[in-house]
Order: sequence, then structure tokens, then C-alpha cells
Amino acid sequence: MVRVTSSAFSEGDSIPALYTCEGNDVSPPLKWSGVPAGTKSIALICTDPDAPKGTFVHWVLFNLPPSIDGLPEGVTPDTVPQGAVNGTNDFPKLGYGGPCPPPGTPHRYYFTVYALDAVLDLPSGARLRDLTAAMEGHILAKGSLMGRYARK
Repeated sequence: MVRVTSSAFSEGDSIPALYTCEGNDVSPPLKWSGVPAGTKSIALICTDPDAPKGTFVHWVLFNLPPSIDGLPEGVTPDTVPQGAVNGTNDFPKLGYGGPCPPPGTPHRYYFTVYALDAVLDLPSGARLRDLTAAMEGHILAKGSLMGRYARK
């Protein structure tokens, strides 16, 4: 199992506003460990399953090199590691789009890292459904970090 952590928040804790639409809307720092031997690429997805119209996609990033063990704060489509490919989120734009739930109940945000036994043949701008289909049969391990966010 892949272990995903952040220096900005712990599992189940509130995501700081800096990483949301009420702050600078920058991606949080993430680290992962437990990537198995034979991993050829890493995929990262951030989703909100509590969105009013079903799961909302906040980040799609794939073909990250298996040699890296995380991403710094504030990764943009132009600053992803070499070889990595940005997918389109549900805003819709490339790269990270921070939590921005309707006011009220906190939503859960899952940052899920997948260790894959292949480099995926998908173009920049691929949607989550395309990535999910391409990953089928190639997932060696995965893990998630869940943070919460609520707007007043």
C-alpha cells in the first residue's frame, strides 16, 4: 500500500484555506512512500465525493516518474516533474483546482496516488474517466490522504 502524507494537514484534518478557492488555490505539498518495485509511473488524483452532483475532480496528474516521492507546494501545469502529464479537472482546467464546496457541511477531499506498471499513452488534458480506463489492469498499489474543507 502506498502511504500518502502532507506537511500541510493530517489524515481527516481540515485543509488550510491557502490550498482552496478562499486562499491562493495552490496545491498542497504531498509525499508518498511504499511504491513497489516494478512501478513505471505514478498517477495522482484529487476528488471530492461529497459534491452536490456527484464526485468532483480537482486534480488529474499522471506519468509522474517513479523515482520521485512527492510534490512540493504550488505545483502548476508548467512546473510538474519532467515526463508528467496534466489532465483536466472539473473546473475545467489543467492542473490543480482547490476545494471550493458550497457553504455548509465539510466535504472530503481524497488525494490518491497510484503506482502503475506502465507509462500511460494518454494526451495532456485527459479526463479522469480516460485515466481510470487506461489504469485498469496496471495498478500495483495505491493509497490516499483525506482532508476536509468547509466554507462558511
